[in-house]
Amino acid sequence: MTLSAAARGAIETALGRRVTRATALHGGCVAEVWRIALDDGEELVAKLGGGLALEAFMLDWLKRNSEAPVPELRVARDDLLIMEFIVHDDGGLDDDAERDLAAIVAGLHGLSGEAFGFARDTAIGGLPQPNPPTRDWRRFFADHRLRFMAHQAGAARRLPARMVSRLESLCARLDRWIDADSAPRLVHGDLWHGNILARQGRIVGLLDPALYFADPEVELAFMTLFGSVGERFFASYGEIRPIAPGFFEARRDLYNLYPLLVHVRLFGGGYVTQVERTLQRFGV
Repeated sequence: MTLSAAARGAIETALGRRVTRATALHGGCVAEVWRIALDDGEELVAKLGGGLALEAFMLDWLKRNSEAPVPELRVARDDLLIMEFIVHDDGGLDDDAERDLAAIVAGLHGLSGEAFGFARDTAIGGLPQPNPPTRDWRRFFADHRLRFMAHQAGAARRLPARMVSRLESLCARLDRWIDADSAPRLVHGDLWHGNILARQGRIVGLLDPALYFADPEVELAFMTLFGSVGERFFASYGEIRPIAPGFFEARRDLYNLYPLLVHVRLFGGGYVTQVERTLQRFGV
C-alpha cells in the first residue's frame, strides 16, 4: 500500500514539511493510518478519513482532564489528524505493564460525572455512540447502548429481527443483574490491546477513545473480550477499586453484549453467534 499523492500533499501542506517516508499502519474501521517520516527525521502518525475531529476532541479532552497518556496532536481536522508517533514495544503486556495500566484505568474510573453519558455524542469504531445525560444507569445501558446498537445492526441487515426482539426482552429484565445505584465514572470506552501502547513495562499511550461516563464495569468487561489483559491487571485494579461480587460470574458477559453488537454492526459473521450464546445464557 502506497500513500497517494493527494494524501501526501495534504499532509505536507498542513505541516509545511516534506514527507520522506510513509508506512501503512493498522487503521481500524474509519481511516487510513500512516507512520510518516519528515525531512528533518521527525516521525508522526497521520490519519486520513472522515469524522476525525471527534477523535481529536476526545484525545484533547483526555489530555486536559486526566493523567492518561495520549499522543500530542499536531493537526486536527475532520479529514486529517496528525499526532506524535509513540515508540512502543510489540506484543502483549507484561506484568509490569498490566500493573501500570490498572493504575491508569482506575484513575480514569475515579473521574465522576453528573450523569451517565457525555457532553456530546461520541463514536466507537466509526459508529455513532449517543450520550444523552441520563441519571439511571440501567436505562442508559438499555436504551443508548444495547437497544441503539441492536437496531443499528438490524437496520444494516447484520442482526436478525428475532434477535433484536430478544435483546428488547433482555433490556426489560436488566434489573435482575444490574443495580440501580451505580455512579457515573469516566471510561475510555475502547480499551482493546490495539489501543494500548506499552514500552519497557510502562503504558505510554492510549489511543482511539470512545469516551462517556458509565458504570466502570462496562470497561472492565470489554477488556476481557479479546484477552487484552489478564489476572495481573485485575488483581492490581482491585487493590485500587474493588470489583463487586458477580462481575466475573454474570455482569461481564452482559456488558460485553454492547461491544459484540458493535462488531455485529461492523462485521456480522461469528459475532452474531456470540450474541446468540449470551442471550441464551440470560434466558431470552
